Amino acid sequence: MAESKYTSVKPVIDASKKQVYIETYGCQMNVNDSEVVLSILQQAGYSLCNDISKADVILVNTCSIRDNAEQRVLGRLDVFRLEKKKRKIIVGILGCMAERLKDELLKHPVIDIVAGPDAYRDLPKLIVAASADSKQINTILSHEETYADIAPVRMDSNGVTAFISIMRGCNNVCSYCIVPYVRGAERSRDPKSIIAEAKTLIDNNYKEISLLGQNVDSYNWKGENGETVSFAQLLEMVAQLDPTVRVRFSTSYPNDIKDEVLYTMARYENICKHIHFPVQSGSDAMLIKMRRKYTRAGYLERISKIREVIPDCGITTDVIAGFCGETPEDHADTISLFKEVRYDGAFMFQYSLRPNTLAARHYEDDVPNEVKTARLNEIIALQNQISLERNQECIGKVFKVLIEGASKRSETELVGRTSSNKACVFPAGGHKAGEYVNVKVISCSSATLICELV
Repeated sequence: MAESKYTSVKPVIDASKKQVYIETYGCQMNVNDSEVVLSILQQAGYSLCNDISKADVILVNTCSIRDNAEQRVLGRLDVFRLEKKKRKIIVGILGCMAERLKDELLKHPVIDIVAGPDAYRDLPKLIVAASADSKQINTILSHEETYADIAPVRMDSNGVTAFISIMRGCNNVCSYCIVPYVRGAERSRDPKSIIAEAKTLIDNNYKEISLLGQNVDSYNWKGENGETVSFAQLLEMVAQLDPTVRVRFSTSYPNDIKDEVLYTMARYENICKHIHFPVQSGSDAMLIKMRRKYTRAGYLERISKIREVIPDCGITTDVIAGFCGETPEDHADTISLFKEVRYDGAFMFQYSLRPNTLAARHYEDDVPNEVKTARLNEIIALQNQISLERNQECIGKVFKVLIEGASKRSETELVGRTSSNKACVFPAGGHKAGEYVNVKVISCSSATLICELV
């Protein structure tokens, strides 16, 4: 694969060109995909527009992980209908929701284009065809597409942190998850293109690069001549580009993360000491039903190894409350796991059935909503307390922080993160985004460290 032929990082705004307005829902992978879409359209003569009333093309990059994510997009269609009444515009639905609902979306009177995650190269042609009052759809999933030769145009970046997609798709097929059906099989991106993109970001003064994948630990690129690159090797290659640029990654799959990755993290100061480590449930019975390929004991062994190799590593997780058939005992297992691991933070959700997944086909969604909500609230309350206690352990300590920008509460304060991914707020003191500063923790909440400059 050739290195990226594009070098633009920020959007080129030009009112004389066709205007494209892009909305993005869901995970950081979707944000990165929208940046790929903008790069493709910018090369085709379009300009990014932040005012929907001036758009010639409206594109919505969607998420299907939970039903409420899809409902938000469907709700936006009424807004787009009003814009269509004022002038002739093209409306396209992109991404996971497009892949899941396909022709069902195309029947909607507001929607002109439906394009799945592997169809973005065709968008210029689809827009032209749709402009001739001919609805267009491309939801063909690819075994090869990684957009490796397309450098994303950063739309909403703070100019400090940026994300690079290193792979697409997922092979795990967890029973609750829609991702394999809407993003296809796993494929790893050519490392040369990843390094080229990282170099471009560094040349444009970005100070933190996050490597993205549904399961980064299974990154395994194989070249035509038999050469291979593992995730640990890729991580080291990116870290070696510039010791002043931080490197993060997400997401890890518990029984795939290799000791080699942990030792690589420990060896390089600029590889951030944080691992997002989704557990989903603390019950072996639920893990089997979810088709997670590890046991509770195996998960805890990996936690133990992380803390042995990287004692100061921040660990966060994902968890689902109220999965099919979850008993009070299963829930108690999750509560006990949280108490044992003591995560720094967690993304916590109640189970939302996704059509056509293995769970939807084979299991009954039989935990009442009020029980799901009660169990989720118990997990949230416990994690909030643990997060507060973990943060209280930081009081009096000094951390090196990368400044990301102004605090939401006050422009006289700045916000940044520690290597272990803890958010810090502190007085600006003449500093600005992109700088490293040392801060001392003086107090905290469950979410934030309140600091002073050292």
